[in-house]
Amino acid sequence: MNLIVLSLSHFIHLFATVIWIGGIFMVLLVILPSARTSLESTAMAALMKEITGKFTPLANASILVMVITGIIIALYKEKFGGFFNMGDFWNGTLVFKHLLVALMIIIHFYRGLVLAPRIGKLSAEAAGSPSLSAQVARLQKFSLNLVKANFGLGIMVLLVTAVLMSK
Repeated sequence: MNLIVLSLSHFIHLFATVIWIGGIFMVLLVILPSARTSLESTAMAALMKEITGKFTPLANASILVMVITGIIIALYKEKFGGFFNMGDFWNGTLVFKHLLVALMIIIHFYRGLVLAPRIGKLSAEAAGSPSLSAQVARLQKFSLNLVKANFGLGIMVLLVTAVLMSK
């Protein structure tokens, strides 16, 4: 039974990771560059809003699934010494991985719950106001930079996971 639970938890954990980090990869490296070269700015904004509306719930669900399955995996792992145990290399590396993931989650929810509504509100008020339009553009750039940061953090998480699996 333990093998089934652990194997299924690993599979679901990896699948959720592919959805989240793979989605970020797809948006940054395929969709955005394609939209920039083939769409006008208003069409591109509408496309990105549509994509965000469909991807965000998938990312949110993936985060929840990763947290739950990660806890299950940790509890079944013989090397696991506790969630904040840094007593040896493996556990210290796991704590580092969890800090990276926590930072990714904070960035994700900050963008969705704080930054996106602020950009939306300012965009609605920006008609005819160059200073507000400039502020919207700065916030949009900042939001995109946070997506890039999350992608970089996601790659780091995958690398740290590879190290953990090798020990």
